[in-house]
Amino acid sequence: MRFSILGETLARHDDGTVVPLGGPARRALLALLLASPGEVVSADRLAEEIAPGGAVSAHALQAQVSRLRATLGPAAIERAGAGYRAAVEPDDVDACRFERLAGEGRTALGEGDAARAVALLHEALGLWRGEPLADAAGSPSAQAAAARLQEGRLGAIEDRIEGELRLGRSRAALPGLRELVGRHPLRERLAGLLMRALCAEGGQAEALVVFEATRRHLAEELGADPSAELVALHREMLSVDPTPSPVAPPAPLTSFVGREGEVDEIAGLLRVARLVTLTGPGGVGKTRLSVEVAAVAAAAAEVCFVELAPVRDGADLPGVVLGALGLRESGLQPGGGGQTPTARLVTALSDRVLLLVLDNCEQVVDEAAALAARLLAACPRLRVLATSREPLAVIGESLRQVRPLDEAAAARLFGDRAEAVRRGAAADPESVRRVCRALDHLPLAIELVAARLRTLDLRELANRLDDRLGMATARSHRTADERHRTLRSVVAWSWELLSASERRAAERFTVFAAGATAAAARQVCGCDGETLESLIDKSLLEFTGGRLRMLETVRAYGAERLEAAGEADAVRDAHARLVIDLARTADPHLRRDEQLEWLDGLAAAWPGDRAGRHPALLLPWMMRSATEGDPRRAFVLVSSQADCPDPWVRALARYVSGFAALGEGDTAGAGRAFGAAVDGFRSVGDRWGRALALDALAALAGASGDRAAAVALTDEALALTEQLGALEDSADLLVNRGDHVAGDDARAAGAAYARAAALARRAGSSTYLAAALRGLGDMARLAGDPTEAERLYTEALERTDPHWVRSAGNRVRTLAGLGRVAEARGDRDTAEARYREAADAATAVLGDADRGSLRMLGLPAAVVDAVSAR
Repeated sequence: MRFSILGETLARHDDGTVVPLGGPARRALLALLLASPGEVVSADRLAEEIAPGGAVSAHALQAQVSRLRATLGPAAIERAGAGYRAAVEPDDVDACRFERLAGEGRTALGEGDAARAVALLHEALGLWRGEPLADAAGSPSAQAAAARLQEGRLGAIEDRIEGELRLGRSRAALPGLRELVGRHPLRERLAGLLMRALCAEGGQAEALVVFEATRRHLAEELGADPSAELVALHREMLSVDPTPSPVAPPAPLTSFVGREGEVDEIAGLLRVARLVTLTGPGGVGKTRLSVEVAAVAAAAAEVCFVELAPVRDGADLPGVVLGALGLRESGLQPGGGGQTPTARLVTALSDRVLLLVLDNCEQVVDEAAALAARLLAACPRLRVLATSREPLAVIGESLRQVRPLDEAAAARLFGDRAEAVRRGAAADPESVRRVCRALDHLPLAIELVAARLRTLDLRELANRLDDRLGMATARSHRTADERHRTLRSVVAWSWELLSASERRAAERFTVFAAGATAAAARQVCGCDGETLESLIDKSLLEFTGGRLRMLETVRAYGAERLEAAGEADAVRDAHARLVIDLARTADPHLRRDEQLEWLDGLAAAWPGDRAGRHPALLLPWMMRSATEGDPRRAFVLVSSQADCPDPWVRALARYVSGFAALGEGDTAGAGRAFGAAVDGFRSVGDRWGRALALDALAALAGASGDRAAAVALTDEALALTEQLGALEDSADLLVNRGDHVAGDDARAAGAAYARAAALARRAGSSTYLAAALRGLGDMARLAGDPTEAERLYTEALERTDPHWVRSAGNRVRTLAGLGRVAEARGDRDTAEARYREAADAATAVLGDADRGSLRMLGLPAAVVDAVSAR
């Protein structure tokens, strides 16, 4: 028989059927005995704890015991001296079994076996059904035992989460952790686990907010400081760089055949040459070779793989590379801080050890060549591996011609792929060699044809392929490359093997430049799922990463067929309608609490390359249009929407009206407006607007001298920008944080500026890198190192765009810092010149601002006086 006291008291037979125990007194009696199985509990104590004050006599207690023995069996409860005991094995009681399993789980965790620990702890925690010893809740001894069990349960939960984090399951653990920390704000181990889980998912800023909240709770409620372990974890978080990873080379799904020596040769060449271009005809295997080389190079450097096949406009190339680096328009402010995408790339890669793989450059070869030359000239630790059907023709380029496989390697490749579709399909070596010769030993052609062995005999395939290639080559353009004509013939032959519905779907699919979801493909192609699955089986479509994709050579041929059929315009229109409908459906959700989920969904479903999180999509269309053209008109347009029925628009109007109040010197009114904006954005769940409004409130708090509030507000905004993946804005907020704490904690300020500089470099943002360098210059100057301060100020000034409005305030402070350095050295002429420049810049930004507004910029008295005098 098994017993349960982790919840209401239950007894079950071996077959699982529940034993009826009777009324509450009997269940309380059994619970008290089962709390310590095998131990004697005196009759007097049992009677007192079941009903205090003598309400249960010795005779009544004996009667209850007798009824329990009749129900459970006479051996279940024994009389022992002046008391009773539950004569059961500890493992037959769920509470004892829980404690055993929890202890074994903790031991396994200590021994480094996280998987076993998690399994044991899951089993232990699964025994709980409710409050322990619930039927004896009034008993003092039961209350003590229940408290011990509850503490054990919480410890087991912490151990289980610890194990899950070690197994890399941080994302799944986050929701439960957040709830637990909310219920137990003083439990430091839970706070530490939440911080670690957040950090593992890129939420360093939110992890720091968790630490600060825990520190505050401990101080306010216990008068204590965080433990040494939690402080050490906090220090570790401050050094973490939450940079998004670049796009890694695609993981091959098939074996690599025939070019092992070339991989080593090209990898060796990249160690001495900074630009290597693999050239050759389409389908010869350039992309796969570059993937294998990148895998070797990844041991010594970061690798970023950029697929250029979908790119048709060369002007888009720098933005595509930014996206592959994880930096696609990561700022919340439109315009990328006034920088061009190429300039952002230079900033992001200037000191990064990286191999940049540019795959399929041929359709944008001029732009690819120009970009590669610019990046290599400006980024000394960068190397580039390109694939193209023609050289980039850049000085210093090392060319490697990728040729068709030799006969033996081609036969091995064909045999490998044929065996994958049907065992024994390539048993005739002579027929294999004949097919490979007819295909000019081109890997792509071999891959496509080998897939046909699902339904064709090898000799039949060889005979038909020979005839089809001869006919197709005869009809090809004389000016086309010979291998291109042969590959075209292979694709044409594969196309003719399709049914009419399959050909129609394949031709229509070519409007998707970078693949599509199955649902989008069905809608635009006008086909069913079975047709798409058939195209996958026949290797004309592939399904990877939740998307259908078509090989570019196949897509080019299909596009020609679509044009010839006269359907191209109609299918493109259907594709455009799909994109517009998708955007319209997603638009309102991108400004609501579900914005992150919709953003991820949009990235997965978009008919084109929108891989990864793209925070610029959070900028609603209205805001984009409102900020174009005359800014005064945009200001009036937005601020006039205070009574709009849309709560998001009302929140935006409150935010904008806060700046109007600031312009009139009404800081109290500005604070109310920004606070209302925070509440409005929070009510709809928009992290973007909330971060902006919190930053504005933090600035007001800092200006009023409430640095603690300024830091708390900035940290809250940082947690939001991190969720959005907004690297530039996180850098901006970190600079603000440094400014808020610089007067009280130089070390914390320096750490904030350093993190801001690292993020800005990764994001390729000169604007925010300049701001971070200015802050570091301030720290060096205050630390008595004028040489280092001057170097940092000078670099900040060089990186500052004087025409970009968000750079203006930082430029003023940088010039003032240079003036202070000169003044400290006794160089009054240089100091006065720098102060004049700062005054000119401040006047351009602030106009007739009062002295208080000028002091908010941290300017020295000399600059304030100079501007005020004007």
